[in-house]
Amino acid sequence: MGLPEGFAIRIASADDLDTLVEHRRTMFQDMGYSDVAALDSMAARFRAWLIERLHSGKYLAWLVTAPDGSIAAGAGLWLMDWPPHMIGQRACRGNILNVYTSAAHRRRGLARQLMQTVVEWCRENGIDTVILHASPSGRSLYQEMGFTATNEMRLLL
Repeated sequence: MGLPEGFAIRIASADDLDTLVEHRRTMFQDMGYSDVAALDSMAARFRAWLIERLHSGKYLAWLVTAPDGSIAAGAGLWLMDWPPHMIGQRACRGNILNVYTSAAHRRRGLARQLMQTVVEWCRENGIDTVILHASPSGRSLYQEMGFTATNEMRLLL
């Protein structure tokens, strides 16, 4: 199963910064975060973080274009420096984030195609461990693709 007719996947560039920031903001909004000031603050901080990593090559993103040229979906890959570990042999882990599909284009397999594209890029580029944080709506897709839950814990200070 591929993309629906007329849809295409392309690599994002710094020219897509506004779209990438808006996808992240809207993704959190769709997950139930409603504090506008917090969302705006996160988006502004993400923009600065993202510019640096796009330019250094530590963040890659893919976008799905719709037949009308609009952006229907996107996904990002943060190439994280990682200490030597028993899991994975590489000094870099892939962290997939910001997987987002606009409401008008959901349930068409766009996120699945993006995920397959990102995972294939990781395979082709020697990234042997890939992580992500799943939203409730994305969890089943990631499990179908072979992702498993881990023991990560969190403490907010």
